[in-house]
Amino acid sequence: MFYGECEVKTVRTVSAALLLAACSQVSAQTAEQCPSLPAASGLHWEQQAQNDFIVCKATTGDGRAVLNLMLTSRDPDLLLNRALRAEKGAFAGESLHWYKLDMGGRELPGLESRRITSVKLDKNRFAQIWIDAGDVGELGTLQNLTQTLNLNPSALAGGDH
Repeated sequence: MFYGECEVKTVRTVSAALLLAACSQVSAQTAEQCPSLPAASGLHWEQQAQNDFIVCKATTGDGRAVLNLMLTSRDPDLLLNRALRAEKGAFAGESLHWYKLDMGGRELPGLESRRITSVKLDKNRFAQIWIDAGDVGELGTLQNLTQTLNLNPSALAGGDH
């Protein structure tokens, strides 16, 4: 009986170790799908991946999500009102316009430092980007940062990731 119990414990330990190794490998593979952030930005990605999209959330050291990027094989089909068009910008070599958020005509605190946009990158490759900055200075910094981000070519290549 003692031998059998040890054998079960060993199998459980080895299984747990293999599972941890597999999870670490999957985590390392998926982290590469978000673009690299400059070390000086002080930001790091939190990633969520599904079959047809990847969401990358850049968070500050205190955990505040300030830059969100969704890479998808489906057109986000955002209805962006031209009257809310704000700054020009670029992402992954594509020109874009940033839009102020439409809150149904309500003026809410902090709206002046929030933006959203959508970009067609290629056939069946789209990016939706939204910024939730703490102030207009941080907004400008994050808009400039998005212009420097380089996508991993395999991120949603052909609708797969």
